[in-house]
Amino acid sequence: MSSSLTTRIHPQAIVEPGAEIGVGVEIGPYCIISATAQIGDRCQILGGSQILGHTTLGPENEIHGGAILGGTPQDRTYHGEDTRVVIGARNKIRENVTIHRATTKEERVTRIGDDNLIMGGTHIAHDCKLGNQITIGNNSLLAGHVLVEDGVTISGGTGIHHWCSIGRLAMIGALCRVAMDVPPFLVCEGRPGRVRGLNLVGLRRNGVDGAGLEAVRDAYKILFHTSETREAALLKLEASDPMTPEVQHLVRYLRRSDQGYRGRYLEGVYRGKVKPDADGDQEPQVF
Repeated sequence: MSSSLTTRIHPQAIVEPGAEIGVGVEIGPYCIISATAQIGDRCQILGGSQILGHTTLGPENEIHGGAILGGTPQDRTYHGEDTRVVIGARNKIRENVTIHRATTKEERVTRIGDDNLIMGGTHIAHDCKLGNQITIGNNSLLAGHVLVEDGVTISGGTGIHHWCSIGRLAMIGALCRVAMDVPPFLVCEGRPGRVRGLNLVGLRRNGVDGAGLEAVRDAYKILFHTSETREAALLKLEASDPMTPEVQHLVRYLRRSDQGYRGRYLEGVYRGKVKPDADGDQEPQVF
């Protein structure tokens, strides 16, 4: 990123009147910036990128060639309503990524947090909500209304069904088909995706070690490597004293998914079959 505070717009870029451009922004050739876009300070918009509609970028984002942010949603119920894409700070959005603005079914916002790496060819559909420090591999596909919590790794070629939730620090293997919620801290692989293990590397990298790591390891064994029913295992974990924050989050996620529509909590809320959490069911959980 350039350290200069001078904004540089290539003469072959199209920046429509009304667009809000911060300081130190670089806009390359053949870019298109819509009149309703907001570009934060020190963003770098490389050649051929398009920032469309009501799209807001925070500071220090890198948008690489051919990326299109803020395109209209691929949803038959959308009829031109005023919806948005809101992207935080310091994200790296690589070549040919598409991120669509929201429909009117939720909060009218497709939202992406901070410090994410979204690799080339990825599609993030309408109404998705992504947290922070997420890595998404090349050519992954996130359908509408997907929720991805902080620290998740999604390997290349993954397809995620609409309304799925991906829990904090989960890891999804390459070419996985995800049709149900993925619990936090676990590894999901296969077609269809199945829990294959505990994301020990991700946990350690994020400061979960010692007694906290052992508690998650024990919870995983109780849930997935004993003959107990899911309900009995959850009750056993809920009775543990103390229950660490990580285990509490894991248990909560599994409870939510079990109540949801075909293992998708958010779809259960949308269909009116599940009561939303009191602390809000639509936002990435930050711990």
